[in-house]
Amino acid sequence: MIYKVGTVLAVLALGHAFVPARPPVRNSVIVKMSLETADAEVEGAEPGPLPPTRFTNLAAKWKGQVLREETDEELAGFSYDDFENIFEDTLRRFVRGDRVTGSVVQIDPEGALVEIGAKSTALLTQKEAGLRSVGSVENVVSIGEEREFEVIGEDQVSGQLLVSIKQIEFREAWDRMIQYQAEDVVMDATVLGTNRGGCLVDVEGIRGFMPGSHLSTELNDDLVGKTFRVKFLQVDPELGKLVVSNRRAILEEQMASVGRGDLLEGEVKAVKPYGAFVDVNGISALLHISQISYDRVSNIEKVFEVGMRIKCMVVDHDKAAGRIALSTRTLEPEPGDMLRDPQKVFDNAEASAEKWRERMEAEKKAREEAAKDIVSTLGEGLGLGGAEDDKAESLDTVLSEVTGEGDAAAQAGAVDAEAAAPEEGNPGAQA
Repeated sequence: MIYKVGTVLAVLALGHAFVPARPPVRNSVIVKMSLETADAEVEGAEPGPLPPTRFTNLAAKWKGQVLREETDEELAGFSYDDFENIFEDTLRRFVRGDRVTGSVVQIDPEGALVEIGAKSTALLTQKEAGLRSVGSVENVVSIGEEREFEVIGEDQVSGQLLVSIKQIEFREAWDRMIQYQAEDVVMDATVLGTNRGGCLVDVEGIRGFMPGSHLSTELNDDLVGKTFRVKFLQVDPELGKLVVSNRRAILEEQMASVGRGDLLEGEVKAVKPYGAFVDVNGISALLHISQISYDRVSNIEKVFEVGMRIKCMVVDHDKAAGRIALSTRTLEPEPGDMLRDPQKVFDNAEASAEKWRERMEAEKKAREEAAKDIVSTLGEGLGLGGAEDDKAESLDTVLSEVTGEGDAAAQAGAVDAEAAAPEEGNPGAQA
């Protein structure tokens, strides 16, 4: 019996072992079902209070400082509006380009610390301490000094506010350049470098350009560091463009000392069909073909050659345009001497020039006397009356209109020279 029972139990045990097991339920499915069930249960219910924490318990027990609802402004010494204004001042924001007055509080190798108000400090670097190189900030400012600065931004690394003296001086220098050009003054320019087109120059800290055509000497690298007298051709702060001319400055200075009838010595620089260009004290002047000799000149190259030193007389000049007209025929002892023996003319140039001036003065007086006679005759015929001063004034007015000033022949020669010599042939005119 027992055997059978044991057998049955064994069979049952074996049979149970071969029953297929149910698939396991994943945890995510169980969690999802649990969340859905929880949502369904609390749907429509209000959330309950959070459990207290240590901080909330301390906050509930701390009552804080008890303030009076009313404050006596007279007792305090200032009002809420005053406090608000002071607070806004402490929050002042500086922007690029602001002009501020600051006091230097510290100087170190990196620059100077400047207190600019509102409990703010700014850094003045050595580079921004002046328009030109200053070497050290100590050469420009000292501790305790108050002066004007310009805000130029913030340091990208430290966030330190940066100020500059250089920018203020830069704008003031451009204002001076504009004034100098308006007054047409002569300034000094130092050559910083050269290139094929001209020179890079410094004029009171402003960099400018001097074209090679406006330089009174040969363009080369040896000019670096030298100083030249210049006048302004173009000043444009908006474009940062400054153009100067050394030739114009020299020309006007030389023109101021040149007059009609002066005897000059120069060097022939170019020979053209209409005349020769002569360099006279740095000024390019024209000796027109009609002013070479009283005899007809068929070929100028037979008379002059480049590099030849000659003596000539100023017969006309235009200071505004920078033009000078020369003549050698006025120095000829006999007509045609310039074609036969130019050296003879140059050797006797001083004596010939003095005779020419005496002759011009005598002719001028003769014209004045003749004009006076004509005016007197006209006055008598027209019955001019009145005071003697009125008569004299009338005669002087008519006399000046009739006689004019200068030598008519010389003026005609200068007009011919100007008509025959275009602008491109006269460097002095270009200046």
